[in-house]
Amino acid sequence: MAPLPDPDLLRPETALPGRRLSELSEQAVRCTPGCCGAGTTVTDGGDEHPTTVTHPDLAGLVAVQLRTGEGPIPAAEERGTPVGSQDLLRDERWPAYRALALDSGVRSSVTLPFQRAGLTVTLTLFGFRPGSFGDARHGPAQALGDLATASFVRDRHYRAALTELDQMGTALRTRPVVDQACGIVMHVLGCEADAAFSVLRRISQTTNRKLADVAAALVETKGRGLERELVSLAR
Repeated sequence: MAPLPDPDLLRPETALPGRRLSELSEQAVRCTPGCCGAGTTVTDGGDEHPTTVTHPDLAGLVAVQLRTGEGPIPAAEERGTPVGSQDLLRDERWPAYRALALDSGVRSSVTLPFQRAGLTVTLTLFGFRPGSFGDARHGPAQALGDLATASFVRDRHYRAALTELDQMGTALRTRPVVDQACGIVMHVLGCEADAAFSVLRRISQTTNRKLADVAAALVETKGRGLERELVSLAR
């Protein structure tokens, strides 16, 4: 019987991406007969491409694919379907990856891609023997990858919610000061609230300071000595 997934793979906010990738690799090896090691990657289409491997010798096999853009990992990311080789000794695709794999004793591999909400996770299984994996899409590695990818997506949503809450809290804390500063600008310029806020925002942009800092400074001085500057910015 295959071992049950680690509960940490189901925990949305506690595990760092590197740890979660490492857990996915390690559990995939334990659950897949004939697998001598595994590697994982994750990307959202940006410059970062975090990776983990279960053995240092496999790091080069992942790195050469990401560097050259050729191999089962880039192909699986592009197609969204599993890509592999039953016997790299007879498979002439991806010359750089093939040469390094054979030099490391790897004869077969398969890369499973998992795509969700703009995120792509890959899980690559490596074998010392040809034909090690058959149809890995229906094995435990597929289920583990699905779980890990869902957890990554939950992590991102959780972090986004925390960021939004933090921004809302900051806005609520600074709103009274901004309102006071707008009142001062309205008094000096004899303008409406929208125009006063536009002046504050323009000062923030031209001086490269946060709006809250501009408002606090204006409240502290009560606008004294800034009349000409405010008038010029209002034009």
